[in-house]
Amino acid sequence: MSVSLETSETRINLMRAFAGESQARNRYTFAAGLAKRKGLEVLEKVFLFTADQEKEHAEVFYRLLEPLAGQTLHVDGGYPIDLSGDMLDNLKAAVHNENEEHDSVYANFAQTAAQEGFDAIAHTFTMIGGIERTHAQRFARFAELLERDQLFLSDVETGWMCLNCGQIVHSTAAPAVCPVCKHGQGYFVRLELAPFVGKGGDWEK
Repeated sequence: MSVSLETSETRINLMRAFAGESQARNRYTFAAGLAKRKGLEVLEKVFLFTADQEKEHAEVFYRLLEPLAGQTLHVDGGYPIDLSGDMLDNLKAAVHNENEEHDSVYANFAQTAAQEGFDAIAHTFTMIGGIERTHAQRFARFAELLERDQLFLSDVETGWMCLNCGQIVHSTAAPAVCPVCKHGQGYFVRLELAPFVGKGGDWEK
């Protein structure tokens, strides 16, 4: 079945997706603020990193509606109220929401788009759904570490990177204070989870 975008269910789903991604970005920004207040800057940066990606997803969906520019779309939708002063609650809520987007929401949106003849849009829903699954896995890993009190502790010696200055320390625990920039332990992340690191923490072949 092929229909025009102007009369399609896909246009409604695109606006729902735009709204959902926009709200996710704000929720993660709020969670990041909570993490910073608790001295967990590593979680602040994880939430902000993800929030930036949600913003990009929102823009992708919004631009797909460009043929309908000037119109107003009325959509319904259910969106979570994830208000908690507990960081573990925030991480677990993020895991749930990201998995729901991947497993249900975007899978259904992709199916509808394909049925209506919008193969490229269907593929976009599927690809972004895959990214949401990655978000869920990342949040789940940090939730696991926080719940096990291993966000800054390890059973074996491992590498830790200061997310402020980049200093790398090998130990069973992240330093209480970075030896270089003097920022607190909250800035440290396990080297395996740090952005843009080479094998073993260096770039030698």
